[in-house]
Amino acid sequence: MQPPPKKHLSNRAKSLRESTKNILKQQLWAKILLGMILGIIVGYILSPHGMAIIEKAENAYIIASWVKLPGTLFLGLIQMVVIPLVISSIILGISQSGEIDFLKRLGLRIVPYFIMTTIVSITIGLILVSIIKPGEYISQDIVQEFQKEQLNNVDAKEIKTFEELTIPQRIANLIPTNIAQAFVEKNLLQIVIASIIIGIVLLTIPKTTAKPIIDLSISIQVITMKIISWAMIIAPYAVFGMLCDITIKVGIDALASMGVYVITVLLGLLCMLIFYMMIVTIIAKKSPLKFLSGIKEAQLLAFSTSSSAATMPFSIKCAEENLKIRPAITRFVIPLGATINMDGTALYQAIAAVFLVQLFGDLSGIELTTSDIILLMITTVGASIGTPATPGVGIVVLATILTGIGLHPAAIGFIIGVDRILDMCRTTVNVTGDLTATAIMERWLPDIDNIKHEIRKEEEKKKSK
Repeated sequence: MQPPPKKHLSNRAKSLRESTKNILKQQLWAKILLGMILGIIVGYILSPHGMAIIEKAENAYIIASWVKLPGTLFLGLIQMVVIPLVISSIILGISQSGEIDFLKRLGLRIVPYFIMTTIVSITIGLILVSIIKPGEYISQDIVQEFQKEQLNNVDAKEIKTFEELTIPQRIANLIPTNIAQAFVEKNLLQIVIASIIIGIVLLTIPKTTAKPIIDLSISIQVITMKIISWAMIIAPYAVFGMLCDITIKVGIDALASMGVYVITVLLGLLCMLIFYMMIVTIIAKKSPLKFLSGIKEAQLLAFSTSSSAATMPFSIKCAEENLKIRPAITRFVIPLGATINMDGTALYQAIAAVFLVQLFGDLSGIELTTSDIILLMITTVGASIGTPATPGVGIVVLATILTGIGLHPAAIGFIIGVDRILDMCRTTVNVTGDLTATAIMERWLPDIDNIKHEIRKEEEKKKSK
């Protein structure tokens, strides 16, 4: 489907295009990489574990809290608009798709596809962490010291995890019985379900009745994207501040000692990216190089924001304008994928969980058997579905997974220093997975006119009988 000429663009489309251009003109990728490097260097200079040019560690930590401030503001701005952005995008995507039958056929294909790719990503992660065994490269002295100072002195109740629920309870909880409570608790999966229901309802009522809600959703989407474009201005400073803060507190030696673990996660994410390119080539019949060229804007923003939800409008733009995917597909698959398709996050959680068991398993009396690994895979699939598409939430999910296998969730403190870098990378893979899904669905689903023709034929057959 060819994109509309610029002169026929709606005000909403023009606003989104303007926000995208403003962000891309800033050359964020270069500034963010520079911020990462400078953050580590400055952190090493100020850190009590590094050059220690500041005599008292307390003073260094005070400086760290001020340097981190742009990062705190950046994440606050992103988190502030994520929920209204998700709601407006889903409502617009469904209400403007035009056909309920098309959505039904799309849903029956996309959900099994998402589950399949999540299982593939977890399998890749488990294979790599079992072969490389990054836990063996960490000094046992460091592990024992961390065990003594951190794990033995932290109450497990203080570590935030997701509530333990049975499968029937989880299914029942998909419907937000109290939408206000879902907003307060930031239960993104319930909010997505509610948005899908509203979008479908808007398809079934008169257009004049639905118009005010659609217009309001358009306004909300434009406003939230403008706020995100403002947040992008401080993104390089945010990355600098957060990495500087981490380096001051844990030292560059601690970061360097995590090198094999970081490489294992990055290698897994690269394998997942290669898997995407394989199915793009084989199933979607697209050139992987052209595909990557078409989605680079969305990948850059995903890397910058660490939020697939914040990247959502740009992902839709890349899919429709560069990949020529039908809007009926992109505006349903991408918002849904931002909520339940977290392949990069699932891969990271599988590697992190096994890595921490390699470190603390002997001290905690935990040994992963084959059945434990299968249970870990199932738990990770369930936890990754519905993970809020905001920065840092993967850590909360990981805490839940660790609790499930019997490991103290405070063990996460050992990997928190490098989590920010890995969060940016795994979010990029998450967004790439959503865009890959749109290309696959474009290939699998016939055009909406063909579906209407099939429906008419089926109705005629029933009447003839």
